[in-house]
Amino acid sequence: MTTIDREQLQTMMDEDVVTVVEVLDPPYYDKFHLPGALNVPLSGDFDREIRDVAPDKTKPVVVYCLDEDCDASPEAARRMEDLGYDRVYDYEGGKEDWKAAGLPIES
Repeated sequence: MTTIDREQLQTMMDEDVVTVVEVLDPPYYDKFHLPGALNVPLSGDFDREIRDVAPDKTKPVVVYCLDEDCDASPEAARRMEDLGYDRVYDYEGGKEDWKAAGLPIES
């Protein structure tokens, strides 16, 4: 797993080369999330659901959660690597970092 920052994520999203996944439970996702992000909660059947939303294990996937103190996205990244994903990135700052920077969000 590789960690990335906001600028790196923005570049990947601008180039449309990444699947972005929020791993928090639906109420947190519904409150607000990054543009185009999919919701695959770590608390659910994560292993099956991530295969459904990101079937190609060679394409880049960024996972994120709330903030730097949240441990859900590092755990999700580790599980994805165990499932054979080659290019998993953890956006450590999470959705709070994104929102604090004044970047667009969806709800």
